Amino acid sequence: MSEASKRTLSRRDLAKHDQFEQVSPEVGELDESAVDDAMDDDPDAMLALLADLTGATDPKLRDLAKRLAGRLFLDVAKRGPIRPRGIGKMATLPYRPDAGDVDLDASMGAIVEARAARSAIDPEELKVRSWVKPGTAIALCVDRSGSMGGEPLATSAVAAAAVAWRAPEDYSVITFGKDVVVVKSQESSKGSELVVNDVLTLRGFGTTDLAGALRTASEQLSRSRAGRRIAVVLSDCRATVEGDVAAAARGLDEVVIIAPAEDDAEARALASQIGARLATVAGPSEVPAALQTALGD
Repeated sequence: MSEASKRTLSRRDLAKHDQFEQVSPEVGELDESAVDDAMDDDPDAMLALLADLTGATDPKLRDLAKRLAGRLFLDVAKRGPIRPRGIGKMATLPYRPDAGDVDLDASMGAIVEARAARSAIDPEELKVRSWVKPGTAIALCVDRSGSMGGEPLATSAVAAAAVAWRAPEDYSVITFGKDVVVVKSQESSKGSELVVNDVLTLRGFGTTDLAGALRTASEQLSRSRAGRRIAVVLSDCRATVEGDVAAAARGLDEVVIIAPAEDDAEARALASQIGARLATVAGPSEVPAALQTALGD
């Protein structure tokens, strides 16, 4: 995302946050120990402030906030166990002592060769049969149609971090307002901290193309070979652009909706219509647990 698209906030703008003077007592300063203390006192307020700090007019403060945000948002996201789900299958894998039974057919060449040479069998040439579960692919759709500062922006960044943590090898991040933009494609190796910081550059736009976002999620997930493919929608689901949302949702294997707790009526109606699972959040720190619950972990 271009530098020109980023929001810029003066110290006067940032002073609306109660914790601002505590974490940035002087121009160009960011006290990380004060950030840690503020996270203990009120994590949602601190995450909202940090999201806004990444758009500070002060370039030194903005750079310090960006470096800290990537790590801190990922730390918040790493909550709760991650367990693979779905129906497993038998597969031939490289040998490990605890991986399963030796696959004699696949390993026969190495066994015969070792016997002919009267040498020990090289374990690296052996194969085992083991029960494996399919991976999970996630396409996160972030609604940027409303206000994208403070807590809403922090919630989006935590969601991106949580998805990156849960499916690091197979996820995409899509933003939607008037236009649908792929921040990270399914097959891209873009680093998770960079993805989080790109989400933190988002600005709000007036309309909401939810159907377009779901179609883009379907296209991204079609690139994955994972056994479980899920579209996660972070939105109040108040679509304002023409499009058949239900038809777009039917092109997806699974849809999970995470909606703001104080504004979830449309999201609940859509979830009921398309058979999606729904979770609500009252602040950014609740996203990891909500995602875990909605995914059925």
